[in-house]
Amino acid sequence: MPLIALLPGDGIGPEVVTQARRVLDALGLDLSYQEAPVGGAGYEAAGHPLPPATLDLAMRADAILFGAVGDPRFDNLDRALRPEQAILGLRKAMGTFANLRPAKGFPGLEDASALRPEVARALDLVIVRELTGDVYFGEKGRRETADGLRQGYDVMAYDEGEVRRIATVGFEMAKRRQGKLCSVDKANVLETSQLWRDVVNELAGDYPEVTLTHMYVDNAAMQLVRAPGQFDVIVTGNLFGDILSDQASMCAGSIGMLASASLREWAGANGLYEPIHGSAPDIAGQGKANPCAAILSAAMMLRHSLGQEDAALRVEAAVAKAIAGGARTADLGGSLSTTAIADAVLAGL
Repeated sequence: MPLIALLPGDGIGPEVVTQARRVLDALGLDLSYQEAPVGGAGYEAAGHPLPPATLDLAMRADAILFGAVGDPRFDNLDRALRPEQAILGLRKAMGTFANLRPAKGFPGLEDASALRPEVARALDLVIVRELTGDVYFGEKGRRETADGLRQGYDVMAYDEGEVRRIATVGFEMAKRRQGKLCSVDKANVLETSQLWRDVVNELAGDYPEVTLTHMYVDNAAMQLVRAPGQFDVIVTGNLFGDILSDQASMCAGSIGMLASASLREWAGANGLYEPIHGSAPDIAGQGKANPCAAILSAAMMLRHSLGQEDAALRVEAAVAKAIAGGARTADLGGSLSTTAIADAVLAGL
C-alpha cells in the first residue's frame, strides 16, 4: 500500500491539503497517509522548520503532498530556522532536482487571466526548472568591502552534469508533448548561462525529434505575456524558473490554479508535490483559499510517483469541469469557499 506523507505546513496549507486528500479518497485507491509538521508548524512542534521525524517520513514515503510554508511570526528568526528553509531542506535531502510546473488556460477562466482572452486560450506549457543549484544553494553571506561598506553575495554556479540532467528532463518532456523545447538563460552576460547553453546544445543531438530554441530570460518574460502559445516546454535554471513560473500563473488566471512536481527521476520515485502558491497568512482559516492547485498537484503525484495515469486524468478532468461550470473562489472573482470548490470537483468525478 503506497504511503503518502501529508505535510500541510502553514497558513492555507492545511486547508488545501485537506481538500486534495478528499479528492484522492474519492478515487477508491489503496493509499495510506501519515501527517507531520513542517515550516512554522515544525518550528513550533520541534524547534526546527524541518524536524528530524518529518524528514524521516518524507524519505520513507512513496510520495509527499505538501501544502505551503511561511508565517510572519517567524520572520525574525535566524535564516536557518525560518519556515521557508523546510522546503529547501527537503529538496536538498531528497535530491529532487527537476521541478515541473504546468501552466494551462482552463476554458471559462479567460476573464480571470491578465491577458486578452484570445491570448490566454493559447496557454499550454510546462516549465522545467532546475531545483537544487543556482544562487539558492550557492555560497552566500555578508562581508565588508575595502571601503567599509556592507556587502551581500550569492554565488550562481552550475556544473555540466547538473545542466545535462535537467536538460534531459526538458527534452524528454518535449518529446512527449509537441516536440518543442525552449532553453532560457542569460548567456549574453552570465558565464554560468553560457555553460548552460553549451551543454544543452551538446545534448540536442540525442533528440532529433525535438526542436530546440534558446531565449534570454528577459525576452522570455516578455514573450510569455505577448504570445504564450509559442511555448511548449521551457527548461531553465532555479532563479529564472522561479520567476517565470509565477508569471505564468497570472497568465493562467491565478496562482491558485498551478500545481508542481519536484522529482529526482522521471517517474516511479518518491516525489514532492505542492501548489506553487504561498501560505497566504492573510486569508488563513477563512475558507477562502483556492484548493485547485493542491488538487492538481495530487493528480501529478498520481501520474509521476504512483503510476496512476488514468486516475490523474480523472482528477484533471474533474477540475476542468468544475471550473467550466462556474466554480470560483475569490482569487478567480467568485465567492465559493475552499470546501465548496472541492465539492464541485468531487461532483465532477
